Parts: sequence; structure tokens; C-alpha cells
Amino acid sequence: ALRDMPIAIGGSRERRGVIRTANYPARKFGVRSAMPTGMALKLCPHLTLLPGRFDAYKEASNHIREIFSRYTSRIEPLSLDEAYLDVTDSVHCHGSATLIAQEIRQAIFSELQLTASAGVAPVKFLAKIASDMNKPNGQFVITPAEVPAFLQTLPLAKIPGVGKVSAAKLEEMGLRTCGDVQKCDLVILLKRFGKFGRILWERSQGIDERDVNSERLRKSVGVERTMAEDIHHWSECEAIIERLYPELERRLAKVKPDLLIARQGVKLKFDDFQQTTQEHVWPRLNKADLIATARKTWDERRGGRGVRLVGLHVTLLDQP
Repeated sequence: ALRDMPIAIGGSRERRGVIRTANYPARKFGVRSAMPTGMALKLCPHLTLLPGRFDAYKEASNHIREIFSRYTSRIEPLSLDEAYLDVTDSVHCHGSATLIAQEIRQAIFSELQLTASAGVAPVKFLAKIASDMNKPNGQFVITPAEVPAFLQTLPLAKIPGVGKVSAAKLEEMGLRTCGDVQKCDLVILLKRFGKFGRILWERSQGIDERDVNSERLRKSVGVERTMAEDIHHWSECEAIIERLYPELERRLAKVKPDLLIARQGVKLKFDDFQQTTQEHVWPRLNKADLIATARKTWDERRGGRGVRLVGLHVTLLDQP
């Protein structure tokens, strides 16, 4: 069956594409999103590579969003295929979040023939963690009464925002689980991690006061291009920026017609797959400044390496 074959969505090896996503059979071979296609094919030589169908994805996403809206108006989209829902005041399924999640998953399958996973919990970060527990087609429930026991053994690496570097630093301090952090003095965490130390301490206590935000706004807009062959001359990079800029301008105009921004910047990825970004405060999208920033980055950080990707991005102003 097709579902049992390793499949990935991404660009071809010849055009030095990147994997956008992979199904579970492909992931068993180590294929991951953002991985170069060539590397993915080395890990899984019989990988079936397909181009993206983004109009179809958007259509399915809108349909799923409509299914969500049958149960609550408090929906916070995270991506095309992920969202937070607050069903606290929902009258459906006798107010049971567990039953609502089951009905939503059943509706998605019956109407779109797509499987879906769900996490049910009293706070956002635990719902996110729970949603990963029974993938690819299940759900996991953490009731308020179960939160303390669940947190005792929860690895800190499972908390959204704790990456490999932070996890390693916590390991050095003897902190591996939320239960370990519960015994740690908050002052120590603040000294070592700053503001993130407080977030870590709160999450380990089961505290997450963030509401489901139906008015969630985009924080950034970007465009990038991976070249078929590495470039080694600044004139080539400048020409790519000239081609990328109108697309960035078009995308930004969709979400911010006045083009007012907080910062703008550039990204270069080198032939060794290391990448660097440089940005600074700028009130309005400006091509000349982006080119100047890119030139500075090219001169100071390239170190003779070939460049395989050039990107432009802007950070949007915080809304009052």
C-alpha cells in the first residue's frame, strides 16, 4: 500500500532540493524535514520523492479549520496542519474535550480521508506535548488530576523551546525532568538562563497562562532560494537578491500593506550547510539596505565558501 512506502515531499537531488516533510515509513530511515534531498536519498535509496501540491494543502487546511469552527470560535492556527483549540465553554459532547477531539478527528477522516492526532490537556504546552504522544492517528489526554504525576517524569527536552543546547546545559546541572526542576531554586535558573529560566520553572510546575489567541498574527515574512550550483561571486548573490526582492515585497504587502516593519535581514547558507543571518532595525522594507547587509555578510562571514542558499526576511512590528 502507498501508506507503507517511504515518501517525501521536496525538490529533486539534481536541483539540490530540500525535504519539506516525510511520512512515517521514511522517517524510520532518518529522513527529516529541512534535510537536503541528496542526503535523504543516501539514507533511503528507495525513497519516493513527490513535488508539493500547496493549493491542495491550503484547501484541506481551510476545510479542517471549518471543522474546528463547528465546536469553538477560539482557534489559534500554528501552521497549515496544526492549531490550538479552547473548548472550555463548548456545549458540544456535553462539554467533554476528549469527546470533542474524537469527533473532530472522525470528521477530518470521513470528510477528507486524512488521519489526525490530538492532545487534550488543561494548558497549551501540555496539549502540544500530548499531541505527539499517539501519532500518527490517535490522541492522548492529560486530565488536571494527572498533571502532577505526568510532569514528574517528563523529560525537559519535551518542553517546547528546549533545544539540544539548552537540554545539554540542563543535563550538566543534573536537571533531566520537570520533577528535577521542581526541586531547583528559581533564582539559580534565572541566573543561568535569564527569562527562559522562569518559563522553564513555570512549565515544570504545569503553569502556562497563555490563552488560545484567535487573533494570532504573523511575526515574520521571508523568501529564499537554493541554487542548482554553489555561487562564489558577489555579483551572483546580488542578482539573486534582485530577483527575490519583488517576491518579498509582494508577500509583505499581503499582511502589511504599508510595508512598515521592525527589522529586515538576510540569510546565507554555505556549501558545508552552515548558515548565518544578519539583520538590523529598519522602519520600512528597503532593497538597497538589504543588498548592503548581504554584502557585509558575504564579505565578513563567507570565508571563501560557496553559497548554496540566499534568503531575505523581515520581522513585523508587534501589534499594540
